[in-house]
Amino acid sequence: MTIAPDRSGEITRCFRQRFAGAPTHWCRAPGRVDLMGSHTDYNLGYVLTLSIDRDTWIAARPRTDRVVRLWSENLRAESTFRLDAIAAQAGRRWSNYVRGVAKVLRGEGLALTGFDGVIHSTVPMSSGLSSSAALECATATTFEALGGWKLDPVTKALLCQQAENHFVGVNCGILDQYTSCVGREGCALLLDCRDLSSRPVRLAERIQIVICDTKSKRQLAGSEYGLRRAQCEEGARRLGLRALREISVEELHRREQELPAEVAKRCRFIVEENQRVLGLAAALPAFDRAAIRELTAASFRGACELYEIGAPAMHVMMQAMLAAPGVIGARQAGAGFGGCMVAFVEKGSADAFAVFVRKHYFAATETEPEIYAVKAAAGAGVMAEP
Repeated sequence: MTIAPDRSGEITRCFRQRFAGAPTHWCRAPGRVDLMGSHTDYNLGYVLTLSIDRDTWIAARPRTDRVVRLWSENLRAESTFRLDAIAAQAGRRWSNYVRGVAKVLRGEGLALTGFDGVIHSTVPMSSGLSSSAALECATATTFEALGGWKLDPVTKALLCQQAENHFVGVNCGILDQYTSCVGREGCALLLDCRDLSSRPVRLAERIQIVICDTKSKRQLAGSEYGLRRAQCEEGARRLGLRALREISVEELHRREQELPAEVAKRCRFIVEENQRVLGLAAALPAFDRAAIRELTAASFRGACELYEIGAPAMHVMMQAMLAAPGVIGARQAGAGFGGCMVAFVEKGSADAFAVFVRKHYFAATETEPEIYAVKAAAGAGVMAEP
């Protein structure tokens, strides 16, 4: 991928101001949106996921003293650490994603080179589009480029997930890092989280994916995300399963009485959502409008009523999206609890859709949302300068 001149120019100017020189390496990793499959990844199920053209860049220049000096242009914040003494940094949570990746890679015996780096991202933070995974995967790609070694994309994703699980402390599944590392330009991926295989799913030409950011921020660490995962694991254990992926909708309905009521609700959502992923993977290439609308509506209903990951802003946004011109279907994105939502819109109607949603959401909340179309982008990699 070639670097966009305007963005690279701004980052280069920033790099010169911070580090008195120019970067020598440019690396990127995309954010992602789940088109279907909320919380199915850590239950070893299916997810229909899209790497998007909102991404995180790291402009870097190697050092010889095993020091990493970072500047986040988005946050206007700096952080420095030594590769031989990596510890979490209080008050600089963003830097812990970089530190965690460095520690995991070092633990794998990989040769790490220190660097000066400017980080810039167009992935909105705390919105459900995986800004943390994009930073992790861009970091791993930077260490690859500077160190002269290469990981296969799935291994890179697993190591970045390990960093988030064990260093940052968020017990996330593989979805975010896998999509950021393995994503393909021009198509979604149908990801099987049990064996980490995927296949491309092309969207019908008439479908445009539009992100609707409620601007209601969400935080996974310290939220109920961990509780939902624990409830799913309890349900699988009580049913004698390795994971909820192993049970059909029909069998779960027959055995729900074996579970505590709240655990049964969580399990029902996951098992039904898993089937919706397969349904949407068939509906999108065929432009099956009725199926898209029905599947997305059922996903949002289940997310709110069974998994209870809704938020007031999400309900208001859903009403605006479903009333907007050109809409085919809409649902939650990411882990829920606020953040972004995703709409399937007829091509040619995206601008009118955005105007309508922005107007009606603001009228109800007095909050200006961010509405933008996205397309499928390539996974993490090194960029060539223009």
